[in-house]
Amino acid sequence: MFLLPLVIFLALSAVFLLQLLSGRDISVVPSALIGQPAPLTKLEPLEGTKLPGFDVEMFKGKVTLVNVWGSWCVPCRQEHPMLMELGQDKRFQIAGINYKDQPQNALRFLGELGNPYDLIGVDQNGRAVIDWGVYGVPETFVVGPDGTILYKHVGPLTQQAILEKILPEVDKALAAPAS
Repeated sequence: MFLLPLVIFLALSAVFLLQLLSGRDISVVPSALIGQPAPLTKLEPLEGTKLPGFDVEMFKGKVTLVNVWGSWCVPCRQEHPMLMELGQDKRFQIAGINYKDQPQNALRFLGELGNPYDLIGVDQNGRAVIDWGVYGVPETFVVGPDGTILYKHVGPLTQQAILEKILPEVDKALAAPAS
């Protein structure tokens, strides 16, 4: 009986060691939504931007990057220059979900850093992002022209993530035959 704690400790240590040595990218958070239709989400626009609100119906026939962000989110501020760069690429649209934010703070954030979004919806209570399977902000999704979620990036976008993951998914979506 006195060896039981030692056996449990060794078993847990073995599990952690196997995970460490597996070579898997632990930053990848699997999403059950990959390959599934985007959740039917409709959100009111962010007042003061003169942009339409978030509506999945507006994705039809277009590749869309969906970015979940908040002005209070430090990593969102870090990734914002990358979103501004992506906003110059007219092959796709960028839809923002402003998560649990005060409208005046969101407007100030966009006023300071620029607005890369083609449409922005306000998710004041955080219910819409639950449907999207969001763990935290920022998160970015690539949605194909048929409304299917193709890729999910958790955390702030980096140049590497854009070049190695986001843009290749966009290119694949644009090259796919229309259904």
